[in-house]
Amino acid sequence: MSRFAATFAKPHPALVAFITAGDGDTAANLDALVAGGADVIELGMPFTDPMADGPAIQAANLRSLAKGTTTADIFAIATAFRARHPDTPLVLMGYANPMTVRGADWFAAECTKAGVDGIICVDIPSEEDPELGPALRAAGVDLIRLATPTTDPARLPAVLDGAGGFLYYVSVAGITGQQQAAQASIDEAVARLKAATDLPVAVGFGVRTPDQAAQIAKVADGVVVGSAFIDIIAEHGDAAAPYVEDFTRTLADAIHSAKEIAA
Repeated sequence: MSRFAATFAKPHPALVAFITAGDGDTAANLDALVAGGADVIELGMPFTDPMADGPAIQAANLRSLAKGTTTADIFAIATAFRARHPDTPLVLMGYANPMTVRGADWFAAECTKAGVDGIICVDIPSEEDPELGPALRAAGVDLIRLATPTTDPARLPAVLDGAGGFLYYVSVAGITGQQQAAQASIDEAVARLKAATDLPVAVGFGVRTPDQAAQIAKVADGVVVGSAFIDIIAEHGDAAAPYVEDFTRTLADAIHSAKEIAA
């Protein structure tokens, strides 16, 4: 059983936590996420033009790049994380350029060596993916696809073709961390997506509080939180880990108990 399958087979929804590689003490923050109860980790690959991200994650990208963070550094962080945490799924999330500049086969092989479970590439649509997706699948790495409020029934099969790990529902037609979709629209979208795929459905973009996360967790298989963690790291810098762990625990408690409360 893959790490994703084992995680989403648990009797509660998953907390999917995002931080940016190279922003703050990344190793300590990753450990804090696991200690606080995060089920899946998304590690952002810093990029100069993160078009889907709002101001908080844009700033985290710039802080990381200013420190000189490289793709090699990210794989070193991932390798060390996997050695410390053999069971927690790890996803690299980012943009096409860092993933393809040395060739898709190279990137996929490095993911396998580092123990990376999945990739989210924001700016390669499924219809325009002749290289990265096939290379990842050949290497045994899941390509996690994004569905959005504008993904209509005609396009959804293309999004799902070759997808793995889980399906990431971007709940707003906008950037990260800025606004949250109405719960009713999330309920409807999750039901529609779950009718079309056996993949777990995780919902993200705009989720910042335990109460918001708990409401989404009543219908979704996972809840993605990113900018709220980034804000903690921005405030506390290299000393953020205890604050990250505390916040993770409040989110995890809310998400893990959401369906019990709903029942």
